[in-house]
Amino acid sequence: MNEKSMINKEIWDKCVSFHGHECGGLTIGYKAALYAIELLKLSSGDSQQYTCISSDEQLVCIAENDACGVDAIQVILGCSIGKGNLLFHMCGKQAFSFFNRNTGESIRLVLKRKPEGMTREQSFAYYQTLEPQDMFEVKEAKIKLPEFARIFDSYVCDCCGETTGANWIRLQSGKHYCTDCYSSYSRFDV
Repeated sequence: MNEKSMINKEIWDKCVSFHGHECGGLTIGYKAALYAIELLKLSSGDSQQYTCISSDEQLVCIAENDACGVDAIQVILGCSIGKGNLLFHMCGKQAFSFFNRNTGESIRLVLKRKPEGMTREQSFAYYQTLEPQDMFEVKEAKIKLPEFARIFDSYVCDCCGETTGANWIRLQSGKHYCTDCYSSYSRFDV
């Protein structure tokens, strides 16, 4: 095993440890993250840097699914919901848009179709052997780069008494209500 393979095995093992098991889906996110590093020139070439590239919001990922691969993106690229640089545009596609705020560059990686009729084990083996450029179509990001995450004031819901971020508070009859307690009004049954 050469040095690069050993380093990649170490990174893969971190992803597996975080996710809980090996699978084809984790492999998809793992290879998408490494491909994003290459295409957006996020590394100086030292593959030791491959874990936790984004210490804040310099790198943003918009995942179009909430499947296994997102865990590898969190481990390798440092994108997370809490930091505000991992967002979801849920449409069930194995696609990921990556944005580098420092350079303004962005890409969208869309998983290519695999051969039909594979078992889970065969899919895992298939994805493990592919190079990222053979797995993904590289496209322009079709979603605009989101603004930096905001910090909101908090309000206490006048109904349940729980503290809620201002962006989730609704006003009704002069009182503050969280979305759980708020009664929406519509004269149409939708």
